[in-house]
Amino acid sequence: MERTALAREGLNALASDGQIPVGEQVYPMDPARVDPCPDAVEWIAEALVDEPPALLSGGRVIRPGYSRERDGIDSSVAAAREWVSALESVERNRTGIKSLKVGFNKVFGYYIEITHANTDAVPQEYIRKQTLVNAERYITPELKERESLILHAEERAQELEEELYAELLARLAAIAPRLRATAEAIAELDVYLALAHVAAEYNYVRPELGDDRRIQLVAARHPVVERTLAAGSFVANDVLLDGEHAIHLITGPNMSGKSTYLRMTALVTLMAQIGSFVPAERAYIGLVDRIFSRVGAQDEIASGQSTFMVEMVELANILHHATDRSLLILDEIGRGTSTYDGISIAWSVIEYLHNQPGLCPRTLFATHYHELTELEGFLPRVYNENVAVHSQGDQVVFTHYIVPGGADRSYGIHVAEMAGLPHSVIARAREILADLEGSARRVPVASGRAVIQVRQLSLLPASSPALDALLKLDIDGLSPLEALNRLAELQRMARN
Repeated sequence: MERTALAREGLNALASDGQIPVGEQVYPMDPARVDPCPDAVEWIAEALVDEPPALLSGGRVIRPGYSRERDGIDSSVAAAREWVSALESVERNRTGIKSLKVGFNKVFGYYIEITHANTDAVPQEYIRKQTLVNAERYITPELKERESLILHAEERAQELEEELYAELLARLAAIAPRLRATAEAIAELDVYLALAHVAAEYNYVRPELGDDRRIQLVAARHPVVERTLAAGSFVANDVLLDGEHAIHLITGPNMSGKSTYLRMTALVTLMAQIGSFVPAERAYIGLVDRIFSRVGAQDEIASGQSTFMVEMVELANILHHATDRSLLILDEIGRGTSTYDGISIAWSVIEYLHNQPGLCPRTLFATHYHELTELEGFLPRVYNENVAVHSQGDQVVFTHYIVPGGADRSYGIHVAEMAGLPHSVIARAREILADLEGSARRVPVASGRAVIQVRQLSLLPASSPALDALLKLDIDGLSPLEALNRLAELQRMARN
């Protein structure tokens, strides 16, 4: 069936009874919202061919029978082409030249080509147009007349099609409000049908909505990530955000699923509040006024902002506009700067969210700063979670399950090994890590009633002959030459 006929049939059926068939069920819809615009359907069906080209210059657009002038041009062109097609046979019989050919090119148009061997038999009325190595090309007044008719007719046909198409658009523009209203209603219906389809296809459930601050998800799944994995392989997780556990501090290795967990919670909340079923076994959503996301960042070179600056600008916007009814997902705050600065900023942000009067929004805060897990001990609404990891020797398995408690390792070297770094690099990294962890010293950082220990890695041994000699130097009493000599001596000591 033609597309226009299908469109007409569907819109008329929709407008007649206001029922939208979906599987075996029928859902009501206000017929007044869907105007089938029969006049527009009729105009388009009458004016355009069934399969019009994408561009007006791509071929025939106007349907035969719609315009008498357009059809007349087609008839005259067809007659002229037929005359040209028959010319070769007619002239061969008339002149007796069996090798005579009629051709066309974009430079000279139509021509009659005769070999040099037959030039004596060329009729007197032929007009020489071009000389080739083995032949001569000629034209006749009748041939040029037909050529002019064909070329001008094609130009006029293109102009006429553009005029007729513009007239059709003008008629449709006059009823644009009706068309727009119908398009909006069908688009809205399409959204509902799409949500209903995925809900039925992928086992979504209807969420329960409330006016409190609790978000509780049981066996929730990320609606996009689960579709990229083998059926049933996505690891579902529970979420509980409420007044007692408003800020979840989530630690765990890279690639273990922290960011997916954050995004999943935000997406499920959003889907519930737009009226969709959600990917979970059970869901309760205390309504949120806004969802703020600080996940991932990149340089904005054109505006002169570094990755860290972009992160801080976005974080500032969140802290200025979040309310106690907001949902925040914050991923690796402070990672773009030094360890001390990063921990300080992340620590301060959590304190602000927790302690600011009337704030404490529901927050998922993923971090690699394990020192922050100490916050749970003195901020009552901070709750530690981590991604469970099974390790045996150098073998690590990420379970992707979120469990209570804080992580104590990042497993960054294991992730680097999984990414394919050379074995020599991995082995050396393990040696350096062991050395750094062995020489690490703890630096206390006070905050209110708590003191956390930030691990400071030492780049030089605590004591060495070179360091001792350096500390004993009387710099003010050395001449420039003596200073250079002592520096060379210290360098030899350091190398040894």
